[in-house]
Amino acid sequence: MKALIVDDEPLARLELRRLLAAFAWIQVVGEAGNIDEARIQIETLAPGLVFLDVQMPGGTGFDLLDQLDRPPRIIFTTAYDHYAVRAFEVSALDYLLKPVEPERLAAALVKIREAVSSRAMSAGSPLEQLFVRDGPRCWFVPVREVRLFVAEGNYVRLYWGSERPLLGRSLTAVEDRLDEKIFFRANRRQIVNLEFVRNVQLRPAGRLLARLRDGSDVEISRRQARLFRARMTV
Repeated sequence: MKALIVDDEPLARLELRRLLAAFAWIQVVGEAGNIDEARIQIETLAPGLVFLDVQMPGGTGFDLLDQLDRPPRIIFTTAYDHYAVRAFEVSALDYLLKPVEPERLAAALVKIREAVSSRAMSAGSPLEQLFVRDGPRCWFVPVREVRLFVAEGNYVRLYWGSERPLLGRSLTAVEDRLDEKIFFRANRRQIVNLEFVRNVQLRPAGRLLARLRDGSDVEISRRQARLFRARMTV
C-alpha cells in the first residue's frame, strides 16, 4: 500500500520511515511538511494511507481533510492527545501519540489490513439493502431507493423517501459497498444517486450543481466535477 507522511518535523518523518521499513507491504511514496504540499502529493500520488500530523505551518491536518473530496485512510500522528475525539469524528483509523511506539504502530496497521481485506471481500458485490436502526425505529432500506448519503461525523444520514434515518457507519465505509454505476461521490460529505438527478447546472469555479427529482440541490466540487463530466460522456 502506498503511504504518505505529513509532518512539519523532518526528524519525525525520518523516524516514522524507519519504523515503517519493518512492514514490507507499506511503500512510503512521499513526504510533506505542510498541508499545501500534502494536498498536491495526495492528488498526484494517490496514496492509500496518510500518516498525518495535526499542528503544522499554514494549517492543521483537519484543514487538509476539509480540502479533500475523497480523503485516503488516515492515521494521525501527533504530540497532542486532546485532538483524539475530533480525529475519530473525521473517520481516522487510528491516533498515535509521538514518539510513536512500534507496538502501537503495528496495531494501527493491523486495522488497515483488516479494512483492506474487508473491502476486497466485498468487491464485486454491491450492497442492495441496509438494515438501519435509528432510535426505536428500524428499516430495511433498498439501497437503490436512497437518493442521497450525507456524512455526519462517523455516521451517515440516508435520504430515503420521506425518511431521514441515521446509519452507524462512516461515509467511506458505505461508499466501498455502493454500486459505482449508480452512486457518485459529489463532494467530501455527500454521495448522490445518479438515478435521482434531474439536471445539472454549471456553477462558478468549475463546480456543478445537481438538481434532484425532489427539488433539492447537491453541489459537485471542482475536482469531482471533472470526474463527473468524464463519466457522463462515456
